[in-house]
Amino acid sequence: MKKMEKISTWLWPEVCPFCGKASSQGICIICRRRLESLKITGPRCMQCGKPVRHSEQEFCYDCMRVRHSYDRGLSMWLHQDPVNKSIYQFKYHNQRRYGIHYAKELVRAYGHTIRKWNPDLILPIPLHKKRRKKRGYNQAAIISRELGELLHIPVDEKSLVRRVYTDPQKTLGRQERKENLKHVFAVKKEFYPVRVVLLVDDIYTTGNTIDAVTEVLKKKGVEKVYFLTISIGQGY
Repeated sequence: MKKMEKISTWLWPEVCPFCGKASSQGICIICRRRLESLKITGPRCMQCGKPVRHSEQEFCYDCMRVRHSYDRGLSMWLHQDPVNKSIYQFKYHNQRRYGIHYAKELVRAYGHTIRKWNPDLILPIPLHKKRRKKRGYNQAAIISRELGELLHIPVDEKSLVRRVYTDPQKTLGRQERKENLKHVFAVKKEFYPVRVVLLVDDIYTTGNTIDAVTEVLKKKGVEKVYFLTISIGQGY
């Protein structure tokens, strides 16, 4: 553990990111048992990674209806209690250390797959500067840094920008989400197009955000774009 992390743990004792109770091991035993039923391990959509009912089923209902720009993605858990409450605390109540635990779980579950994807770069989905100033941090960047350190993959937090301030996506329908994201993202001219990019965000819902960013990146010359999120919704 780094020196600053040791000091931080001493000042603020480690707590479970899902129940908030003191836990020296991070995720406590009780919450780990609860999370087992939300972990996506069975047959999954070959595109977005949502659970599907049968192993013969290649795509979920959503991905059969929508043509995505990204190549493939994976998420750790279904977006249900206690995962949704944990992410809410992480995003809006300054529980930045939760990102360390999320990243460790993602690497434990998908490290082998990520290495097969062989990304040249990790890019966190950016916040608009107005929202970042209000919140004080970008939750996707925190997870990205941890993943980069654990997997020894460079992280770029500056090249991808959200140039238009938009309403929160959770308040919008599928088509509204798509319209809301037109011309929102941009890549700085200094960005050097690598072959494979891994995008990181907290939640995957419709895939419109990932698609919008992917389209910008592929126009710049990136060949393949994968994504990784903490949780995933179940339909629109």
